[in-house]
Amino acid sequence: MTLGVVFALAAGTYAMRLAGPLLRGRLQISPQWEQLMSIAAIVLLGAFVATSAVFESGGFAGWARFAGVAVGGVLAWRRAPFVLVVVAAAATTALLRLFELAV
Repeated sequence: MTLGVVFALAAGTYAMRLAGPLLRGRLQISPQWEQLMSIAAIVLLGAFVATSAVFESGGFAGWARFAGVAVGGVLAWRRAPFVLVVVAAAATTALLRLFELAV
């Protein structure tokens, strides 16, 4: 059964990726809809990040993770280099978790 689900998902993914080039010339989208879709993608990504930062296994993930994601988000918003964003977010989370264990 699992293999059937994997094949179905693979076929669906392939069909969706193939639909883009095939329908590009046939389907005209207004600039307003393109802008709305771009904003919608950003909002969905932000909601995913916020949910992942705050919750784990149906409960609060802890302040360390929340602070690490916040530091990474601020640095990314300020257009810091990607390596700096990742290292600063990980260091913030690690230091806060270390401090929680020490107390």
